[in-house]
Amino acid sequence: MIEQPNIVVLDGHTLNPGDLSWQTLQNLGSVTVYDRSSSDEVVLRSKAAQILVVNKVPITREHIEQLPELQCICVSATGYNNIDLQATRERSICVSNAVGYGTFSVAQHVFALLLELSNNVALHHQSVLNGDWSNQPDFAYWKKPLIELNGKTMGILGFGRIGQKVASIAMAMGMRVIATHRHPERDALVGVTFVRIEDLFSSSDVVSLTVPLNDKTHQIVNAKLLERMKPSAFLINTGRGELINEADLLHALQEGKLAGAGLDVLDGEPPRPDHPLFALPNCIITPHQAWASREARQRLLNITGTNVASFLRGKPQNVVNL
Repeated sequence: MIEQPNIVVLDGHTLNPGDLSWQTLQNLGSVTVYDRSSSDEVVLRSKAAQILVVNKVPITREHIEQLPELQCICVSATGYNNIDLQATRERSICVSNAVGYGTFSVAQHVFALLLELSNNVALHHQSVLNGDWSNQPDFAYWKKPLIELNGKTMGILGFGRIGQKVASIAMAMGMRVIATHRHPERDALVGVTFVRIEDLFSSSDVVSLTVPLNDKTHQIVNAKLLERMKPSAFLINTGRGELINEADLLHALQEGKLAGAGLDVLDGEPPRPDHPLFALPNCIITPHQAWASREARQRLLNITGTNVASFLRGKPQNVVNL
């Protein structure tokens, strides 16, 4: 076990902007926390580190070759495509990630986006503030149709922890649930029917993307699948922006080939201020925040601390580069 290891957190702000404590890590070694780090700052800041904690900052082969003390990288996230895993294997550097911390929060955000699309809460709130209700001859009105989710079909692309939680919430709301999954027998859930991806897009009133990003899923949602969707359907993405071909989605929304989209992620973050999807009234976008409830971030910090402690005991867990 390394006594008093140097632990460097390279981009700690999104995980802990000040409302949590770093004590979990500080109990394990000497901790230096940087809110943000550019690629050029990685080596200088990490030179003496045995353990790095990173969220989104890329750790490249060039970085790793210049960090002779480095023994472990703990990713304070589930995704770890920002780490050069082959370079870490060659150096026998352990890489661990965090899984399961955001299941409840992300599933909740799926329905926050969906309910905004179906009920137009913000639109009607602003309408009331503008005086529209006060000037109505009737006790009730609506500026856009309200859509009842009971009886509608929720299609879930990717049926891991988050997908399963989305399914349980959807069924509680009276929705029929279909899904695609690599392991349908292992993860069977009463009330959920597994279908081909083509059938999922053509049969669903709502499609929720909760599949991991990899070579097979990069831009998996493109014109071919979007054309299968009902014109009344909604697309929700709380996974990764790169799951969607945004040019194809833009065209589908502009042409009325689907009713709307709720996106918590985009292909390229932060996005440019003139992103074409920003101009569409039927596209709701939030800033990659589905994971970021205080409760979820505390779980993430706890898991990260446990990953560090497990490595120091010689029994690393959640290792992704074996």
